Amino acid sequence: EAEALHEAGYQVTVACPQPAGGRWREVTPSGIVLYQFPAPIGGHGALGYLWEYSYTTLMFLLLALLIWCREGFDILHAHNPPDTLFVVPLLFKPFGVRFVYDHHDLAPEIFALRFGARRGAWLHKILLLLERITCRLADQVIATNQSYRAIELERDHVPAGHVTIVRNGPDLNRLHLVPPDPMLRQRARTILCYVGIMGPQDGVDYLLRALHELVYTCNRRDIFCVCIGKGDTIPALRALAQELRIEPYLWFTGWIPDADLLCYLSTADIGLDPDPSNPFNDRSTMIKMMEYMAMGKPIVAFDLPEHHITAADAALYAQPNDVRDFARQIAALIDDSDRRRHMGGIGQQRIAQQFAWPYQAQQLLRAYAALDSQRH
Repeated sequence: EAEALHEAGYQVTVACPQPAGGRWREVTPSGIVLYQFPAPIGGHGALGYLWEYSYTTLMFLLLALLIWCREGFDILHAHNPPDTLFVVPLLFKPFGVRFVYDHHDLAPEIFALRFGARRGAWLHKILLLLERITCRLADQVIATNQSYRAIELERDHVPAGHVTIVRNGPDLNRLHLVPPDPMLRQRARTILCYVGIMGPQDGVDYLLRALHELVYTCNRRDIFCVCIGKGDTIPALRALAQELRIEPYLWFTGWIPDADLLCYLSTADIGLDPDPSNPFNDRSTMIKMMEYMAMGKPIVAFDLPEHHITAADAALYAQPNDVRDFARQIAALIDDSDRRRHMGGIGQQRIAQQFAWPYQAQQLLRAYAALDSQRH
């Protein structure tokens, strides 16, 4: 988004957490100025949420004040999490600064999944309130899909003209096929791949149980699954893999460089999206699905509403949260290479013609143009 706005003629300054080895202020080759702060040490439970939200909000507030004093700005563009960032534009709106809110995550739904709505009922209600305050304060709200837009209109009561859909479209300059990895290719006849975060809502435990079903019930031993990414459930997932006796068929890579990611995705035969049906996933567009599609990989996923909108016939859909059916859909693709190629082609076409980042960048610029029309 920052690059797209910069290319459109906006002067862009970014405040963000500092990567390892990064400096507090840097300038990208394209001329975007970065102000960076040390990322918070992750906490656990509801108090961990409270700490991360408080620290991150304070850091963004301090950097915004610094940027205002050094360079000034006309538009403040923020995305969640955290859902407390409305305090930053609240300080600057009296000076004519307009606020664009990029609504990436449904924090109340994520919190309820992790901790239970009853267990943390008061925090859940606070998150709902924070979401509404932030959306109502914004001059423009960016929704990642139609489901998020519906929440912003119905739950948060944002006027329809103040919401623009900008999907997380893949950058085809970054995602492209490269020669396969020979070592990974030799591991099995069929290479399965998962890319993404491995948290409580991501369903990687369903994936592991589906692998067990494939290996020990369907007798599919010539498979190997590479799981790319990290998350706070990985220790539990490793223990589950050991319990299910599928360790020889599985590799958790952790975070890897982009070059390795492209290589492993290029090697894979099938992309897996085991996100289970729940109030968060049913409304969310999964970036991993678009990445599989951009790379021409057929997908197996649970039958969730937004999955159909994204992938259509580029995926086979298992009954929601049904591990056995998930395994059956994988087996169906293992046995049909022509179908895999056909589905992969459908996915690539959908990305190239609908969802690639250049189309989404146009939507982003429309949202910014709407700021000017609202002012006049």
